[in-house]
Amino acid sequence: QAELVESGGGLAQAGGSLRLSCAASGRSNYALGWFRRAPGKEREFVAAISWSGIATYYTDSVKGRFTISRNNVENTVYLQMNSLKPDDTAVYYCAASRTGHSFTDIVQAPPENLDWGRGTQVTVSS
Repeated sequence: QAELVESGGGLAQAGGSLRLSCAASGRSNYALGWFRRAPGKEREFVAAISWSGIATYYTDSVKGRFTISRNNVENTVYLQMNSLKPDDTAVYYCAASRTGHSFTDIVQAPPENLDWGRGTQVTVSS
């Protein structure tokens, strides 16, 4: 089981930027991703990245604004969030696939096939 610890959340103004980090330990060679849960809503997928870092995938609402990347030497995944909107306000969770290397192992995985971090709060003011 992977242990995941998120950091970098906080308060930003609309149009601003934040960078989330997730330090991973316990396993290697797996796909990583970010999810979020807004107040009163279900958790939703945000972005995923393959083990190699070459392939990425985003939900439509963040395309062109968010960038996922990873550093396999430091076992860390990042989410650079630009042009933030109040609708981006949520708790952001890092996730690691238990089953594979591809971003599809994040996007299509049932929750029980992922390891989860505890989350970091992102609040965007208008």
